[in-house]
Amino acid sequence: NHCRVTAAAAARLGLGCILVVNGPVPDPPTGNALLHRLLGAHIRRVDGREEREPAMRAAAEEIAAAGGRACLVPLGASTPVGALGYVRAALELHDQLRPEADRAVQIVVGSSSGGTLAGLWAGLALLPRPDLSVLAVSADTPREALLEQARTLARGALECLAVDPDQVDAVASRVDATDAQVGGGYGVPTDAALEAAELFALSEGILLDPVYTAKAGAGMIAAVREGRFPTGDRIVFWHTGGHPAVFT
Repeated sequence: NHCRVTAAAAARLGLGCILVVNGPVPDPPTGNALLHRLLGAHIRRVDGREEREPAMRAAAEEIAAAGGRACLVPLGASTPVGALGYVRAALELHDQLRPEADRAVQIVVGSSSGGTLAGLWAGLALLPRPDLSVLAVSADTPREALLEQARTLARGALECLAVDPDQVDAVASRVDATDAQVGGGYGVPTDAALEAAELFALSEGILLDPVYTAKAGAGMIAAVREGRFPTGDRIVFWHTGGHPAVFT
């Protein structure tokens, strides 16, 4: 999904775009793979996730050797600056969903490289809203690793805003993650994710993608069934997009 919007932004700005991706090559291309090509991106494929960063650096070196300038965008744009988008999103939520007495707000969102969670975490640190909590449902990353990555990025995001990064730790008790929906790994839907996708579609007319939002939906359903959220709390399911993956 991030590759797609990066390619779209590059096309809009008249910039070249090289995408380094891993996984099987769809033939013919479908979903995001088709959109990458429509947006004019050049695709480089590697075998595994761990090979993507070296391949990105190699592409940047090739561009520099040819006299060009390359901007390396890491996985998911998960940097302190990249997390600022979801800091703004948290502030927008604050404006749209005002506090109610004795009714906390439980935010459920999908996450992988930690940028989305980091932005919301930093946003909580900026807001006078002790009623807000976040549960991130991992698409592939172990819980502790996801929380640590998000914490580091959230601290960096606050530093970008000239805010004391220790504010992140002050609200840490209201931020959690679960890796119970990872299943077979990134992009591999679980039975619970498929159940969530069907429930959302039939009940609300909302489409979930198999990579992130279906697993996030499954995590929300599991949390409700397990009694994780107190009765009366308001639950916000944060849909992070990804519709093209439905067609792969």
